[in-house]
Amino acid sequence: MCVFCKIINGEIPSTKVYEDDEVLAILDLSQAEKGHTLVLPKKHFDTFLDADDKTCEHVFCVAKKLAKKIKTNLNADGINILNNSYEAAGQTVMHMHVHIIPRYNGDDLEIKFKDHSDKYQLKDVLAQINK
Repeated sequence: MCVFCKIINGEIPSTKVYEDDEVLAILDLSQAEKGHTLVLPKKHFDTFLDADDKTCEHVFCVAKKLAKKIKTNLNADGINILNNSYEAAGQTVMHMHVHIIPRYNGDDLEIKFKDHSDKYQLKDVLAQINK
């Protein structure tokens, strides 16, 4: 059983932010920034890509609601809402989850996207996607 399933089942303690019949939201132990929260479906799916549409919809609706509350109540200047699917994308626990990371002006957390526009032709990429 994965660590998030153990948390959901109450076998490992956590700091609960929100819970309903389908979802549990907890404070991430790492606290990349103050208020870093994880939204977990109670049903196990390895990744976002494995989950059914109803679960994905509910997880992201809860994430949106909590992100608004976190931004307001922690006086954050912005919010990252992230999902990593598979190790190559940074997923370290194979249980679908969404990160809500409050951002504060001047924080040192880096989430960067590099410009690789010189490497790819968009029409070629689109053709590959639509095969």
